Amino acid sequence: MGICDTCGNDYDKTFQVIREGKTMTFDSFECAIAAMAPKCAHCGCRVIGHGVEAKSGAIYCCVHCASKERVTGLKDRA
Repeated sequence: MGICDTCGNDYDKTFQVIREGKTMTFDSFECAIAAMAPKCAHCGCRVIGHGVEAKSGAIYCCVHCASKERVTGLKDRA
């Protein structure tokens, strides 16, 4: 059994995600998203898809949110 790094649940079906050399253990995708997915720099939602990235490195969930922050030159992926 493993202990979820997000919620502390002791669960027999945990999984691990390695990112930038750091390993974390989760009991659900929900907990993995809460711990690891970036937040949109405008609306704060978790970006679990591709999102868009500004030259500054800021991540946005969509071009609409980027435009609200006056970021230009971005396109949603089709």
